[in-house]
Amino acid sequence: MSNSQYPQTRAVAETSGWAIFSLIAGILGWLGVVGIGGIAAIIAGHIAKNQIKNSYGRIGGDGLATVGLVLGYLNVGLAVFGGCLALLVFGGIITVPLFCVPFLSNV
Repeated sequence: MSNSQYPQTRAVAETSGWAIFSLIAGILGWLGVVGIGGIAAIIAGHIAKNQIKNSYGRIGGDGLATVGLVLGYLNVGLAVFGGCLALLVFGGIITVPLFCVPFLSNV
């Protein structure tokens, strides 16, 4: 019998722990750990991507790392935007009634 009759099994790649951590931190960034969770997701996601690239297929989880990076970057971007907006409002550059003008009628 030749070896072609037996099914070929392929070794399953181990999932990167950094990729899993990146995804979890990215999710936590949206569930209340704003800013810090996003930064952790970005750092872990880049470490995971580098680890996966240098493993030549032995380590998987590229999709998890990508989702963690996207969630992290969006979270940090939103936190920076919110922080800048808060500074402008509390600094008096943008006043709160300015936001209400479209909703006022007959003023």
